[in-house]
Amino acid sequence: MKILHSSDWHLGKSLYTKADRHTEHSAFFDWLLNSISEQNIELLIVAGDIFDTSAPSIQSQKMYYDFLVRVRNTSCRKVIVVGGNHDSASFLNAPKDILAALDVTVVGAIDEQTEDEIIVVNDSDGKPALIVCAVPFLRERDVSRFVEGEAYSDRSKKVNDSIRRHYEKIAALAEQKRSEIGKNIPIIATGHMSVGIKSEGDDEVRDTYIGNIEAVSTDIFPATFQYVALGHYHIPSVLKKHIRYCGSPIPMGFGEAGQTKLVYMLEFNPDLKIETLEIPVFQQLESIKGDKELIKNRIEELKARKNSIWIEVTYNGKEFFSNLSDWLDEITADSNIEVLKRQTEFNLQIYLSSDDTTYSLDELKPEMVFEKLLEKSNKPDDDRLYLRQLYNEILYGINNEA
Repeated sequence: MKILHSSDWHLGKSLYTKADRHTEHSAFFDWLLNSISEQNIELLIVAGDIFDTSAPSIQSQKMYYDFLVRVRNTSCRKVIVVGGNHDSASFLNAPKDILAALDVTVVGAIDEQTEDEIIVVNDSDGKPALIVCAVPFLRERDVSRFVEGEAYSDRSKKVNDSIRRHYEKIAALAEQKRSEIGKNIPIIATGHMSVGIKSEGDDEVRDTYIGNIEAVSTDIFPATFQYVALGHYHIPSVLKKHIRYCGSPIPMGFGEAGQTKLVYMLEFNPDLKIETLEIPVFQQLESIKGDKELIKNRIEELKARKNSIWIEVTYNGKEFFSNLSDWLDEITADSNIEVLKRQTEFNLQIYLSSDDTTYSLDELKPEMVFEKLLEKSNKPDDDRLYLRQLYNEILYGINNEA
């Protein structure tokens, strides 16, 4: 049986001025469906964060359900979806009985019946070929109870121990199910959590598991599991050969621009074989940081490309640049480049120092900073007077706020 591990779709995700990224997700779904057919995938596992918010838009919902309908026309006979920390468990679970008719099993959250997380997947002959322990994102209230006055270290250990016990329990149930089947079929598991690594480079992913609870170790997964399909981190990561994050299919932000996005293909024949499928770039993102010359030169290079490019620009030159936005609009006009974020990053000390005076942070007052920057702007006297009036009005409003 060939299995595909995906996660962190984040349908409905926005990026700065872009209200949504449905075009990218639509292109990803087309690619995924083609890949499933070309690779003869029989089982698709999605390890959480289907949606970006707990109340997804109608368009995001439609994309999700349309995909689940379309996958029926491929080689894939079974889809297993587990909830992530961005998902509403009740929302995911609401249509689970209807989706079951499409051979889609949804586990939005755990309940008292741990057996419901154990899914036996049959082969093309209708015989049991695989057991999946479909564990969703484990919220603290699902696995532990916080006691008032409890120390942070005690609370962290309690949560981690509870997670371990949950996986031990479901592994034991899966082994019992395999014994009942009477065939030594593989057992795999899912998870949506922080396991053993930091999330450096991930956009909008916390290093913590729940609140301030630290990441758990890979040893929470019993040896029963021959593969663990993880979700939550957006960067593909191999913690152990059989314990992996596949990451998000599209960059969640400019911090992930340039990263290779992928999904994993698994096959037990009889040993585990893992292959990667690299996901194409559906929308190029690029972050440009530097002085005026560097920014302009890079934009000119990007103009030579035919594809659409979204950029964020950070100006960090030594000279004060008051009209960055107008300048960027001018040099990107009638091009394939769209500037989604623009910002100036400069060293205040450069602008607040004279030839013989350097001010300490304690000496700086808001009015002083404004006046120094106004001097460096080389604006006409009338403009300075108008800006000074506006600034004073703002300060007055702040200082006299009820």
